[in-house]
Amino acid sequence: MLECMELVRCPWCQGDDDYIKYHDQEWGLPLKDNRMLFEFLILDGAQAGLSWLTILKRREGYRNAFDHFDPEKMARYGEKDIERLMGDSRIIRNRRKILSAVENARSYLAMMEGPVPFSQWLWNWVDGTPRVNHYKTLKEVPASTELSEKISKELKKKGFSFVGPTIVYAFMQAAGMVNDHLVDCFRYRECSIS
Repeated sequence: MLECMELVRCPWCQGDDDYIKYHDQEWGLPLKDNRMLFEFLILDGAQAGLSWLTILKRREGYRNAFDHFDPEKMARYGEKDIERLMGDSRIIRNRRKILSAVENARSYLAMMEGPVPFSQWLWNWVDGTPRVNHYKTLKEVPASTELSEKISKELKKKGFSFVGPTIVYAFMQAAGMVNDHLVDCFRYRECSIS
């Protein structure tokens, strides 16, 4: 009888079932859905200064608190909504991050009314195909890159906030614009194709 071999994963996800599920099913898989990309960008902004696991554990709370990341609803949030969110323990209650999510919804909608939708605009930066890296250890993986700096600057010009180069790079990794699964991770090959 053959013994069941354990899958090799990126070491950052070890030790938590939610982290492992996220790694195995979402992280790095090329994502081109406009609304899901918007959600990822808001959540990555909420992560600033915190661990991703902190946000991941609150993702359902964020979805419920922010009308399932419906940008049209979020763009209409006023002070009453901000106060409601400030009192919601399911999310990180940081006024600047909450206000950023509302402004980012408005900026997203403005982009969607333009000639190039959000997803296409983002993926144009990598010619529509994931950039595949060949890292063997976590130490090799950068926190930001020249490309994430360029995208960050352009997003800021379009009115987005909490989109610094490190946040943008984390977003690019999550959305599969870059494949930063380590080469021995079982997800590496799967996430290398768009």
